[in-house]
Amino acid sequence: MIPATHTSPMLVTVLKRELNMSAQKLKLLSFSGNTKILHLSWMAFFISFVVWFNHAPLLISIQESLGLTSQQVKTILILNVALTIPARIVVGMLVDKYGPKIMFPLLLGISSIICFFFALADTFEQLAAARFMLGFVGAGFVIGIRMISEWYPAKQVGLAEGIYGGWGNFGSAAAAMTLPTIALLFGGDDGWRYAVALTGAIALIYAFIYYNGVSDTPKGSTYFKPKKSGGMEVTSKGDFFFYLFMNIPLYAALALLTWKLSPSGVSLLSAGIAQTIYIGLVALYFYQAYHIYQVNKNIFTTPVPEIHRYKFKQVAILDLAYLATFGSELAVVSMLPLFFHETFEITAVQAGLLASGFAFMNLVSRPIGGLFSDRWGRKRTLTVCITGLAIGYIIMSMITPEWAIVFAVLATMACSFFVQAGEGAVFAVVPLVQRRLTGQVAGMAGAYGNVGAVTFLTVLSLVSAQTFFLVIAATAVVTLVAVQFMDEPKGQMAEVLPDGTVQMIDVH
Repeated sequence: MIPATHTSPMLVTVLKRELNMSAQKLKLLSFSGNTKILHLSWMAFFISFVVWFNHAPLLISIQESLGLTSQQVKTILILNVALTIPARIVVGMLVDKYGPKIMFPLLLGISSIICFFFALADTFEQLAAARFMLGFVGAGFVIGIRMISEWYPAKQVGLAEGIYGGWGNFGSAAAAMTLPTIALLFGGDDGWRYAVALTGAIALIYAFIYYNGVSDTPKGSTYFKPKKSGGMEVTSKGDFFFYLFMNIPLYAALALLTWKLSPSGVSLLSAGIAQTIYIGLVALYFYQAYHIYQVNKNIFTTPVPEIHRYKFKQVAILDLAYLATFGSELAVVSMLPLFFHETFEITAVQAGLLASGFAFMNLVSRPIGGLFSDRWGRKRTLTVCITGLAIGYIIMSMITPEWAIVFAVLATMACSFFVQAGEGAVFAVVPLVQRRLTGQVAGMAGAYGNVGAVTFLTVLSLVSAQTFFLVIAATAVVTLVAVQFMDEPKGQMAEVLPDGTVQMIDVH
């Protein structure tokens, strides 16, 4: 990497050259072939993100309209990311089995109905239920990851996935920039309801557009599916137990959420119901473990040929990296408008616009993370991004009312660059683990992102914003150590065609 102290002119020149080369290959101004798929997919993800985070810039209005307490507001923030944990796992399995052409429209259609329910809510309980269910739409990201991996080769997949994720993730910034103004245009205490309902209507319309505009693979290509459903395939005994261990935090995050909603937290759930959920989560874990065993029991009797093996540690490291990157983004995007409003005593519209700077960086940072991964190495890029992320959150922990607002915004945008470039670097690796499992690998990594969000937002409900940022920074340091054990993708992966022949797919 070029030293940071000497980057400006040189790095800009290199970046322009690389982007121009890649843009020529990707033909970003075209709307045919794989570029058409890319544009339609990132738009679907963009809309799903607008729906998912349509509440964040409107929280002040919602709080005033329904008389919510500060703890109730923070609870809604946590609920918004909770269901996405199991949803990304389940949707990852479903997209591998049925394909993204069906799954993306289905997700957008269902989420639009839930969005209308949220817009009509009159009580905290109704808001909480709708927000919890809307976490389902966050699984849309997984669908597009599989779609893009089918249409782009390994040497372009990092940049293509980065554009998909970055431009799609910009949906949260678009929501922050536009929805408060739309609410004001409608006017009155119910302005936020019309703004939220509008996002649901757009999602419903686009569901039909996407279904009629895409196909799962290029003409003549094979859509590789898992041999079995019910759990991710692993290729060694050690990886089997490692996989079971890595599933524990997914359930622990849901248990943490339950605790937050119990009488020990905001008392949305009774002690009896909370206890029942705890027992249910334990039972569900063992039920999933049983299905994982059924999918993988052959590895205990018959060794998997070397050509068909992959290392599950790659998945585990990507999970941790996405927890630190996307998990922190979800948490920060959710709380940043309110943080700016309270820190600098500015209006809700102003706070939403300033906070949008964090998500705004998605337009360039995710593609850059993917691009650098393709060109300079995936492990090296991820290392640099996680390091920058840790430093960025330490700086954000220092923001006080005495800061000039412009410096606070610049600090959040600088931190955001490394956060989202890191996300791009993670998903530059995901499609290169095992093609037929791409949806499940993406789903598990995505679920870990939400584990991070639930954990960080729970921390936020207990400590100051400054401590919240420092906790994220500490998590990034631990992740940085883990990334050093990741293997740089190289060589080829093997997939079996329907006729039994083996196809080798380049991963570098």
